[in-house]
Amino acid sequence: MQVSHQFDVARPVQTVWDFFQDVPSVAQCLPGAELTEDKGDNVYAGKVSVKLGPLSATFEGEAKVTPDAVAKSGLIDGKGVDRRGGSRGQVKVTYQLVGSDAGTTVSMDADVTLSGAAAQFGRTGLINEMSNRLIGEFVQCVEGKLAATTVEEAQEIKAAEVKGITLFFQSLLTWLKRLFGRR
Repeated sequence: MQVSHQFDVARPVQTVWDFFQDVPSVAQCLPGAELTEDKGDNVYAGKVSVKLGPLSATFEGEAKVTPDAVAKSGLIDGKGVDRRGGSRGQVKVTYQLVGSDAGTTVSMDADVTLSGAAAQFGRTGLINEMSNRLIGEFVQCVEGKLAATTVEEAQEIKAAEVKGITLFFQSLLTWLKRLFGRR
């Protein structure tokens, strides 16, 4: 399944690029994500907890981050398994930063592969709707961290806890409105 997003950050491109290189801080802005270990060579272990309606899963795994400083782009290649439910997930995310001193546009394209119980949600538009909402929370967190005046203040800013059932029903409602609005 392909998921694409583009968003703007009201900060210079170099500032946003530098932030993206601080993987622990970026992980704090990803709803449901927890970085558990820096394995070196841009490889990180962690887990991502998701709740999609009646399904909850905690994917434990690792990701390799490959930045390209010249192009202000990068690749994140991750995989994980939900040991409790048996679902598996793989994701390849490419990102590109374009901007100036006035602001930065971030483009992200993700190729997500799910198997097991989690795969049933990949067959609907719900994943796209939920990812739209989660990206919105991610951007708010990034903006907050970049606006912080001290390192301590920035460390306190984290993504909000994912409220699974609320996220699911808000996303379902938006998806249904789009689905029936086209007819």
